[in-house]
Amino acid sequence: MTDKAIAWIDDEIAALKAAGLFNRIRTIESPMDGHVTIDGRSLLNFCANNYLGLANHPRLRTAVKDAVDKYGVGPGAVRTIAGTMSLHIELEQKLAAFKGAEACITLQSGFTANLATIPALVGRGDVIFSDELNHASIIDGSRLSRAKIVRYNHNDVADLRQKIAETTEYGRRLIVTDGVFSMDGDIAPLDKICEVAEENDILLMVDDAHGEGVLGEGGRGIVDHFGLHGRVDIEVGTLSKAFGVMGGLVAGKQPVIEWLRQRGRPFLFSSALTVPDTAACLAAVEMLQESTELVDRLWNNAALFKKEMQNLGFDTGVTQTPIVPVMLGEAPLAQKFSQRLFEEGVFAMAIGFPTVPRGKARIRVMNSAAHSHDDLEQALDVFSRVGKELGVI
Repeated sequence: MTDKAIAWIDDEIAALKAAGLFNRIRTIESPMDGHVTIDGRSLLNFCANNYLGLANHPRLRTAVKDAVDKYGVGPGAVRTIAGTMSLHIELEQKLAAFKGAEACITLQSGFTANLATIPALVGRGDVIFSDELNHASIIDGSRLSRAKIVRYNHNDVADLRQKIAETTEYGRRLIVTDGVFSMDGDIAPLDKICEVAEENDILLMVDDAHGEGVLGEGGRGIVDHFGLHGRVDIEVGTLSKAFGVMGGLVAGKQPVIEWLRQRGRPFLFSSALTVPDTAACLAAVEMLQESTELVDRLWNNAALFKKEMQNLGFDTGVTQTPIVPVMLGEAPLAQKFSQRLFEEGVFAMAIGFPTVPRGKARIRVMNSAAHSHDDLEQALDVFSRVGKELGVI
């Protein structure tokens, strides 16, 4: 490829920078935790989805070392060719028990879990009813399926009912929604959506990436939160957020999970989780089964931070979870705000288009059980000073 053939990319990157939308990725020089080291400086970390502080937990590190000594590192190939490791089976059984589901399958990430699940359930001639703010992985999985995609207004059950009534030509039908919406922190009304699915005999799928380890008893997720065990057909989740590791999961009814083993393309054509990942995930699940301490601490931290930010005069949107969006409006302001936070010792990234709509740029604060109350007070002081300096409050 000649330089001339890719010259348009330079123009597009320049346009992103001019609009304040160019993503500059920081380099972390320490373990992922409540504090991280960047450019030789220690900063308070409010960027990670490490809700429970497990990404650097001693118990997970020990589990990884022990498993590597026993099993090595890699799985060798896809599980359908090289066989499945006993660690993978153990993890899937423990996740199913933790989720209160009949069965579970693990994949390489939450993103690939959606890419595996949606095209395996619906295809050309079928219909997907999808919340308009669903995650990119749901959107991509839906596009790959070649089913007709009908978007309904965000968390609007009445609009979902109307869209279902208006869509009269279909083979199979699927309703899919995020559980917790990652940019705003609000929760899908899954109990009401479940009623609609049952009334119309439609498959129901929820992507609970930001509910795993956060919602429900001891972090069992949104299905547990609403008491919907046995009524939601498919729960997709991730092991890279609250569990602190890497990987994706699909939990649900036994026939659905078995079908994914037969027809889920990322399962069939990409290698399984590594031994270290699997062992660390096992340790994380065991910790959540044993105690609600970390989940309780997460929610206590989130409640304190959210209350004090609102008292300072910040707009924190419609959040119902430990995700706290600090709404700023335009992308250049959000980037400037993030840079000033960084200079003052707080790592909290600006989020702009296309991750959120134009005019809805924000700082997304991710609370964690890894933060102490002193950490939160320090962060609140920095947010206050920067907010006043930039005329936000």
